[in-house]
Amino acid sequence: MKELICPNCQKAFTVDEADYAFIVNQVKNLEFNAEVERRMAELNDRHKANEQLNAAKAEKLHQNELNKKDLTISEKEAAIARLQTQLQNIEEKKSSELTLAIANKDKEIAHLQSLIKENDSKIKIAVMEEQRKSQENIQGKNAEIAQLKANAELDKQKAAIHEKNIKEQYELKLKTAQEQVDYYKDLKTRMSTKMIGETLEIHCSTQFNQMMRPMMPLAYFEKDNDASSGSKGDFIFRDFAADGTEYVSIMFEMKNEADETATKHKNEDFFKKLDADRRAKKCEFAVLVSLLEPDNELYNGGIVDVSYRYDKMYVIRPQFFLPIISLLVQTSKKSLEYKQQLAIAQSQSIDVTNFENQLLDFKEKFANNYRLASEKFHKAIEEIDKSIDHLQKIKAALLGSENNLRLANDKAEALSIKKLTRNNPTMKAKFDEARG
Repeated sequence: MKELICPNCQKAFTVDEADYAFIVNQVKNLEFNAEVERRMAELNDRHKANEQLNAAKAEKLHQNELNKKDLTISEKEAAIARLQTQLQNIEEKKSSELTLAIANKDKEIAHLQSLIKENDSKIKIAVMEEQRKSQENIQGKNAEIAQLKANAELDKQKAAIHEKNIKEQYELKLKTAQEQVDYYKDLKTRMSTKMIGETLEIHCSTQFNQMMRPMMPLAYFEKDNDASSGSKGDFIFRDFAADGTEYVSIMFEMKNEADETATKHKNEDFFKKLDADRRAKKCEFAVLVSLLEPDNELYNGGIVDVSYRYDKMYVIRPQFFLPIISLLVQTSKKSLEYKQQLAIAQSQSIDVTNFENQLLDFKEKFANNYRLASEKFHKAIEEIDKSIDHLQKIKAALLGSENNLRLANDKAEALSIKKLTRNNPTMKAKFDEARG
């Protein structure tokens, strides 16, 4: 770009290379024409001066001849004729030189005019080419802007759909959770502390009879009504093989209390009694199904193994009631063969040391497998929490993306030729010429 100073307002303005070259050519053409006219005027002045000089010389010669008294009239006439001849020769020579000079100048002028026309054509072609390129550039920008608008609109629609799906999923989960909360709140307000515990027992009993009973026809699952030992649990579960061999047994205790209860119990308050009930009723496992300590993350994480305090004891929330039965049943079935062989060996008075070792080995492996399963379960819960947190971040990012898309759309809507040509008078003039 070139910077020029306006001779009228003395303000600086910029022009591109093509416009600058055009202006320079105009100035050169004007200067050339002025130079040609000046030189023609000089030639004419010189020609007139030569004529006057020649006339003066001739007059002087003539006067000199007249002053010669010794010349005869004939000599004077001859001298006059000679002088006239010389003067005519001089005039012819000067006229020939002038004609030749004029012809050369005319030829040079014609050549320069031809160059001027050629330059004018080139300038017009260059201007037209620049206009064409500018128009193509404008069309390309318009197409690009249109594409950006379409892409932004498409992205916005996708983001809206995705956000709607996420929102619907969250609303569905929230609605389900709220329904459960409302159900339990309503249930608690209508029941005493004792009735709340009995309702949990009914819930677990119903779950077992509906889901597990068809798959375990030989299983025993009833309330523990035997208080002969001075204490009793809530439910006893036992299952048997086809030959009647018992391979798994569980003592269940169900605990819950109303929110208004003054003295809040903890899960560990019932461990000792539950272990005593398990041993008294000769059950292999003990399970506390509890809604106590609702804010305790340890018990909210899944199946909690508390065998480090009481042998083969677990604490669960009601939603893990059926899974704990399935887990203990499946693992205990693996020891069924050993128990059957042990029973046969005992009935035949055979040394059972090997079978007891195998049974102990199984128990150790079971405990290890359960520990690994429990760790993986906790890990799965953690991953679910991370996924929920990740979805929250995605939602926040989508909301931020929508805002940026809106700003981008506003900027695209506000884009115009007027703004593109601001502070660029050359491009503005070309756009105005192209519109004209």
